[in-house]
Amino acid sequence: MGASVRNSNSRGNLPAEPNTFVGRKPELTRISALLGSSRLLTLTGPGGVGKSRLALRAAHAAQAMFPGGVWLVELSDLKDPDLLTNAVAEATRLTEQTLRPLLGAVCEHLAGGPLLLVLDTCEHVLDECARVVQELLAQVPELRVLTTSRQSLGVPGEHLLPVMPLPFGEHSDAVELFTARAAAAVPSFTLTDANRAAVAAICARLDGIPLALELAAVRLRGFPLELLLQGLDSRFDLLVSPARPRLARHQTLRTAIGWSHELCTPLERLLWARLSVFTGGWDMESAEFVCHGGPLDAEEILALLASLTEKSIVIRENNGVAGRYRMLDTIRTFGADWLDGLGEQDAVRLRHLDYFRWIARQGEAEWLGPGQRMWAERLSMEHANLRVALEESLAALDPRAALELAGTLWYFWFACGFADEGRGYLERALRRVPDDDAPGHTLATWAHRLVTVAPDDVEAAESVSAAYVWLAQERHLPVPALPLTGASLAVRGESARSALLYGSSSQGPGGGGGAEFFQLLTLAVQAYLLAGQGAFERCAVVAERLRVDCAKRGELWMRAWGDFFVALAGIGLGRPEDALRSAREALAAKWRVHDRFGTAAVADLLIAAEAVGGEPERAARLLGAGTRLWYSAGLPQLSDIETTVFRREYARRLRAELGDTRFTEAVREGRSLSPEAAIRLALNGLLDDADL
Repeated sequence: MGASVRNSNSRGNLPAEPNTFVGRKPELTRISALLGSSRLLTLTGPGGVGKSRLALRAAHAAQAMFPGGVWLVELSDLKDPDLLTNAVAEATRLTEQTLRPLLGAVCEHLAGGPLLLVLDTCEHVLDECARVVQELLAQVPELRVLTTSRQSLGVPGEHLLPVMPLPFGEHSDAVELFTARAAAAVPSFTLTDANRAAVAAICARLDGIPLALELAAVRLRGFPLELLLQGLDSRFDLLVSPARPRLARHQTLRTAIGWSHELCTPLERLLWARLSVFTGGWDMESAEFVCHGGPLDAEEILALLASLTEKSIVIRENNGVAGRYRMLDTIRTFGADWLDGLGEQDAVRLRHLDYFRWIARQGEAEWLGPGQRMWAERLSMEHANLRVALEESLAALDPRAALELAGTLWYFWFACGFADEGRGYLERALRRVPDDDAPGHTLATWAHRLVTVAPDDVEAAESVSAAYVWLAQERHLPVPALPLTGASLAVRGESARSALLYGSSSQGPGGGGGAEFFQLLTLAVQAYLLAGQGAFERCAVVAERLRVDCAKRGELWMRAWGDFFVALAGIGLGRPEDALRSAREALAAKWRVHDRFGTAAVADLLIAAEAVGGEPERAARLLGAGTRLWYSAGLPQLSDIETTVFRREYARRLRAELGDTRFTEAVREGRSLSPEAAIRLALNGLLDDADL
């Protein structure tokens, strides 16, 4: 009988690491722990994300754990799955001199002590890898296996560790990696304060994918940094490696991703291409609507999407019950190129536009009801897709559809803190479609005036009212009998005039959609004007009516303004406990529906409520926290304590009560808080952390 031989003095076959390893400390710590507790660990992730390099670093670090050796089996060049066992035998230095089954000989060869086998790049021979690994683990008790693959092996007991791209902020692992590789390629290159932003921008454009960063760094030999950044619009052509020793699948970014593409079925490739029209992610409903057609049935998309997720093309994010999916921008761009080559780009983009027009109409119909928070969250999540739909349709696809979409989203622009953005889209759409008789023109005109009004602009307020009269006539709604003028919902301190509506709520328009919104808004403005006149009892009555009307509908956004004015009246009437309770309820609601302006305004009111309620130090911290909240609302000019009469007056009072030192320290503490921490401070436990 023959014998199998392994050099007993060898502790493995790991090659030297090719360069300095950068980052991945949490992943390395996790791998080390899992190699001690799990017998099979698979690093998964898209092409170029650094699975192989991470596995090599982890294998080197783990050598002391495995006296029997750490053995690397590189599978990327293996074409015939039937030769997988031979590759393992060769890598582990098995010399087999019998005719018995080779896998049995390998099992015997690897027995005898703790040993780690690293199988690198398994996805193209996945089934055979699963079979061989399962047999090895069953027959070799002290064996541990670490694999890298774009798809899991599906073996019982397998532990998956997704490898994600590197973080890419200005002080991040991605910037550190790019800098290290750039300095190796161009020794004169150094990271400075002057070029750090450009380097971070390159890392962001490349999604923090290590392969892309390394290829880009080498290109600095022929491109200045700024020119390299500009050239990333054609990243697949630019990022070609001049170095021959690199593995074939890593010589260009295109071939790295193309390797994954070749492993997909024709229908998976088609879905990948069609999914590229989404920006910022998608859910199952939108994927089925936008991507079905031709050979791809809607009923097949769920299974195909699951397969693309398994193959690390798509990333599943557990946001909500239904889940959400996304692709790295580099992978999405590859799919977009493929879609363009198929000649389907316009058709799929039109379906994308139609879907989000439908979503916007659904949201408008249900905005003033119990689904308001859901719609605020959903549209915030789909914000990037809404932008793409608007941009594409304005540019070429269908300007009239863009006009309708921008106008229908009035509630999102107005209530969720995106008035400036909405104004921009509405102005562009109205310029592209100047025809007054075009469908959606009246709604867009009214929406534009609604988001354009500004404090102290009575003429703008009246133009909103006039535009609503046209809209009411178009939608067959009753027209208000009284002229409408305005008052701001923001407590600015300088004036009681502003930009919305005023009138008798009993004579306001009836019906649904915008009409209900105007009815509620009229009550809110009346409450504001009464508070401005010091008529706090009457203000409280009107605000309570607003709260009741909103409660009947299950509405949150406008009800929060009712709570706001009840709190304002409570402060004026010397009822600090009522004021605190109502102000916190208002703040919680504004935060839930992503109304950044309303959140900042209500947080300011809480300064007064806390001060009147005998909590001057908390009030001073909130005064500082307001800085971050007004910045988040896109109104940094209101963040300064000296900007408004209100903030200036309460700063004076609190400084007098606390003294300079305590006041300054409390304000500084407040300014250091994140928006989430500021809300947590203001609400004093009213919301769970899950809502923050």
